[in-house]
Amino acid sequence: QVQLVESGGGLVQPGGSLRLSCAASGRIGSINSMGWYRQAPGKQRDVVAQITRVGNTNYADSVKGRFTISRDNVKSTVYLQMNSLKPEDTAVYYCNADLDYYRDMFWGQGTQVTVSS
Repeated sequence: QVQLVESGGGLVQPGGSLRLSCAASGRIGSINSMGWYRQAPGKQRDVVAQITRVGNTNYADSVKGRFTISRDNVKSTVYLQMNSLKPEDTAVYYCNADLDYYRDMFWGQGTQVTVSS
């Protein structure tokens, strides 16, 4: 009924860039906040960046100045532009969306980002 589908992950060299996308579809109604999280092997899932419906953002300290989150409310899509990537950015990246109709959070299936030379 509700789907969040991420795309844009892959293998990139240190210092490179990637742009992740996450499109919400189905009976989604109004979307409050949207965000990106990541989980490296053996570690917990941590927040990377979040954006409210009106565009207010916040970032994890480790990505400030390198990553930019944005959203297109017409397309129900959130983006994560990742620049100056480091090996420690390697993880599975998940998007989520806070859907007002359900008063609940929904998650995508994740997309792998690997930063390696």
